[in-house]
Amino acid sequence: MATYVLIHGAADVASNWDMVSAALRGRGHDVVAVDLPCEDESAGLSDYADTVVEAIGERTDLVVVAHSLGGFTAPLVCDRVETDLLILVSGMIPSPGEKASDWWANSGYDEAAGPQDFDRDDEVALFLQDVPPEVAAEALAKGRDQAAAPMLEPWPLDAWPDVPTRYLLCRDDRMHPAAWLRKVVRDRLGITADELDGGHCPYLSRPEELADRLDAYRA
Repeated sequence: MATYVLIHGAADVASNWDMVSAALRGRGHDVVAVDLPCEDESAGLSDYADTVVEAIGERTDLVVVAHSLGGFTAPLVCDRVETDLLILVSGMIPSPGEKASDWWANSGYDEAAGPQDFDRDDEVALFLQDVPPEVAAEALAKGRDQAAAPMLEPWPLDAWPDVPTRYLLCRDDRMHPAAWLRKVVRDRLGITADELDGGHCPYLSRPEELADRLDAYRA
């Protein structure tokens, strides 16, 4: 049995992992899904990591999973507690000293995104295009504001933590286009990303399939 630690992205909530959590528990694992202090303008990356570490408590056999902006927090957690595996799901990959606000330009995102045939101001079209409408509506209703503090703070580690790391990208992700992200993963982590069909939020659109992949990584 493992303990899966699920870290959400910007302006999100832990309960959006509920379907994945249920699937992992059905496989015999423990799950910790954490609400980060994303609405707190005084909370920086260290506070985000503190929140996760406190929620972990004395649990062991940790598999840390981070989505999107959660990629800035997850390695800090792995640097503080013994972790068996780190999995990024369409996650941002910071470099030492890099601010999240600079990550897009530094990674070549603006050029890679290019012209797109959907409205980027439409959250469903951008993030949730393959999520069942009722699930998407519920997720949007639970959305929170995202404070700027963690975006403006240099990432504090000198190097990526010495933890086995896997990356799962989503082939139809409109927020993090797959063709661009494959290169980012190679350049920044030195590994080849694994791939899953679907858009930016597979924990809502493909929770059973995502749980299968997470469990397979652990095995």
